[in-house]
Amino acid sequence: MAYTSSTLIGLPTDIGASRLGAAMGPDALRVAQLGPALQRLGVQVSDLGNLSGPANPRGARDAQGLRNLAECLSWNRIAHDAVLQVLQQHRLPILLGGDHTLATGSISPVARHCRATGKQLRVLWLDAHSDCNTPESSPTGNLHGMPVSSLCGLGPAELASLSGTTPALPASSFCQIGLRSVDESEKHMIRELGLEVYDMRAIDELGMREVMRRALVSLLGRNDRDIHLHLSFDVDFLDPDIAPGTGTPVRGGPTYREAQLCMEMIADSGRLASLDIVELNPALDLRNQTAELVVDLVQSLFGQSTLMREPRGVLQC
Repeated sequence: MAYTSSTLIGLPTDIGASRLGAAMGPDALRVAQLGPALQRLGVQVSDLGNLSGPANPRGARDAQGLRNLAECLSWNRIAHDAVLQVLQQHRLPILLGGDHTLATGSISPVARHCRATGKQLRVLWLDAHSDCNTPESSPTGNLHGMPVSSLCGLGPAELASLSGTTPALPASSFCQIGLRSVDESEKHMIRELGLEVYDMRAIDELGMREVMRRALVSLLGRNDRDIHLHLSFDVDFLDPDIAPGTGTPVRGGPTYREAQLCMEMIADSGRLASLDIVELNPALDLRNQTAELVVDLVQSLFGQSTLMREPRGVLQC
C-alpha cells in the first residue's frame, strides 16, 4: 500500500533518556523542513504540532529500578492515542521524538490496529542498541533501553500491556539492523526471544543490500492490504561521523550510502505504513546537520530516487 497522506506527531520528551536534549528533536526536524520535503514528493502532510505531557523530573531509580516510570507511561499513552487515531484515518503516522521510550507508544497502537484489521505486522528496528533490557537487567533504569522487551511482554507491566494484549506482538515480528552496542544481559535476551538481528558485523560481511533483502523478503508475494511495515528509526543507527546529534552515539555505524540504500529498499517494497524517528538531540548537533541528514533519508524512504526504478526490483534474488 502506498500512502499518499501522512501526519506528523511531535512528542517532545527525553523522559526515558539519561541525557537531556531529545525533547527538541521534533522542532529540529521541522526546521530541517521535513514536512515540505515530503510534500515535494507528492505526500499530503498534516502536522498535529507538539503534544503535551509531563515534564522530566530527572528522578532517581524507584523500587523496580526504573526512572520516571509514571511520566514515561503518560507520554506513551499520549503517543498511543495519537498514532491510533491517525491510523484509523487511513493516514501514515510519523512520530517525531523524543527518545526511544516512545516506540512502545508508537508500535502498541500499530499492533492493536493490525489485530483489528487482520494485517501482518513487520517492525524494522534501525538502532545501534537492542533496547532489550528489563527492569531487572538494566544498568541505568532508563526506559529508552526497554521498548523492545516491553513490546515483547517482558518490560514494565504498565508499558507491556499498552496495546491491549501482552505481548503487543511476537518477537518474530522484529528485525533489528545496525546493532553494535549490546549489554551482556541483552545478548541472552536476544537469544531467548529469538529476535532476528543483523549487527554491524553482519552488514560488513553481507553488505547492506543483502541484509535488507533478508529483512524484507518475508513481505514479498503478499497482498499489500495484508501487510503493515513499521520503521523505528533511532538516529544513533547512523555513524556519529555523519550524525553527531544524538545522545547515545556509537562508532562504526552505517555510512551515508549504506543508510540511503536501506531507506531506498524499504521504499521499493511499497509496504511502509508507519514511522517513528527518535533520539535526535539538537543540543549535541552541529548546525542541525543530523536533522537535515534525517530529512534526506526520509525523502528516500518515501521514494526519492536518482533514477526511475521498478518497484520491489532490488528485492529480487
